[in-house]
Amino acid sequence: MRFAAAVEKYTSGRCKVQVFHSGQLANDAKSLDQLQVGGLDFALTGVVTFTPHVKDLSLIALPYLAETYEQGWKLYDTSKFIKQQADLLPAKGMRIVGNWEAGFRSFTTNFPLNSPADAKGKKLRIAPVEMIRWIMESIGFSPVVMPVTEVYLAIQQNTVSGQENPIDTIYSQRFYEVAKHVTLSQHVYSPRWVAMAERTFKSLSAADQEGILKAAKEAGDWNRTEVRANDEKLLAEMTAKGATIVKPDLSAWRKASEGAVERARKEFGATAVDQFIAEAAEIRKSMS
Repeated sequence: MRFAAAVEKYTSGRCKVQVFHSGQLANDAKSLDQLQVGGLDFALTGVVTFTPHVKDLSLIALPYLAETYEQGWKLYDTSKFIKQQADLLPAKGMRIVGNWEAGFRSFTTNFPLNSPADAKGKKLRIAPVEMIRWIMESIGFSPVVMPVTEVYLAIQQNTVSGQENPIDTIYSQRFYEVAKHVTLSQHVYSPRWVAMAERTFKSLSAADQEGILKAAKEAGDWNRTEVRANDEKLLAEMTAKGATIVKPDLSAWRKASEGAVERARKEFGATAVDQFIAEAAEIRKSMS
């Protein structure tokens, strides 16, 4: 809503954004398909959702690249690797206009998940992202791909035993109601991108394009601060509604996910993987 108001303001009323939330028009993956065919002008979705369109974007889901929000923000705002991948999207009919926030991915399960050993053989819903699948398999889960809009019912019916998503999504989708064990593994930093249909962007004047980029940055900066500040509040609300929150020692989870990095080197080549890991390591070092 802040973005919509800012777009109207910065384009002097020439552009007005209608907001549809919570999958009202399409699930995450289909919203990007709709951008390509002209059904939507904007889509707000996790960066991992773009990986079927640009394969190397799978590497943004490498485990434990960032340890704090500030490190994650700097990574997405300055990484040469991420920019290289985002620059491939206009040719696919969509353009990234804003870096927004969702947070760090963690688990909600219908069983106690005290260590990676407890994951062995359990079915866990994941997004259709190869890297996420490799992390889950490395930990010991049996990953199942399905749209996020179907997950609540799937857990309720025990088709899967849980899912992984940022706290913000766990709360808004109410996954903690059917999978009461929330394990803050923080295995992947997982922000959102605001994408715009390339045909819509190209149809606007340079001034209105600039207005939209300014609105997306302004709303995104607010969104980042809000999500970071909201984590503890949302966890407290989930606890009050019966969820069990566990903050584990992350060393066991880091070790359990290492197999995914090795698979990435084989699949994507060590050059790309090591370039991105080095960028992230430099940021962690400079901000620790």
